[in-house]
Amino acid sequence: MSKKLEGKVAVVTGASKGIGAEIAKRFARDGAAVVVNYLSSKAGADKVVADITAAGGKAVAVGGNVSEAADAQAIIAAAISNFGKLDILVNNSGIYEFGSIEEITPEHFHKQFNINVLGLLLTTQAAVKYLPEGGSIINIGSVVSRLTPPGAAVYTATKGAVDAITGSLSKELGPRKIRVNALNPGLVATEGTQTAGVIGSEMESGYVAQTPLGRTGQPSDIASVAAFLASEDSYWLTGEQLLVGGGLR
Repeated sequence: MSKKLEGKVAVVTGASKGIGAEIAKRFARDGAAVVVNYLSSKAGADKVVADITAAGGKAVAVGGNVSEAADAQAIIAAAISNFGKLDILVNNSGIYEFGSIEEITPEHFHKQFNINVLGLLLTTQAAVKYLPEGGSIINIGSVVSRLTPPGAAVYTATKGAVDAITGSLSKELGPRKIRVNALNPGLVATEGTQTAGVIGSEMESGYVAQTPLGRTGQPSDIASVAAFLASEDSYWLTGEQLLVGGGLR
């Protein structure tokens, strides 16, 4: 495999498991040094780092809550202190909780918006001080912003915000030759969707039935597109929303 990210340094937030972990490992295989951020699962992040280093790559695990400004700055600073620079930021940290309109509470709202939206903004704010011309910001959104499923108003709103922020920042940072794109997965088999009871459920089979390519996504399906967005192969893409869900929309 060609090392399309050779010499690059990436921060991947929420990378202790699932999509984030797979993106971190893919970037390392493609030659990047990676900061593997985690919130609560130090063991998970350490395993990702161990997997990367065992394969000859470079990575470091860094704890921190992206929705806290000081933590967001420290996560980015870790890239500079460990690897000397920053080229790629993947805003992958995200949570989801579902509930009907009657079940929405301020806590339910703020919990999701703080991580999914404010966290993305704070980490990006910290990163733009270091990102060079040719830098790439990849925001992990979701096809829910197109599907708008019932019982997911707040989560869908956070991902709609990610789409809107991506467009706005692509225009703001374009003159600095920093690219900003959204990668919006469909249903993906991860620890999170397993724990939530989605995998193996009628919900999963319903979404698979709506997916032209006829299966649930895997983290590797998302990581390969993230690697494209991080590389110079996508140097003429910015402000885009790439739906990565086998045609689900």
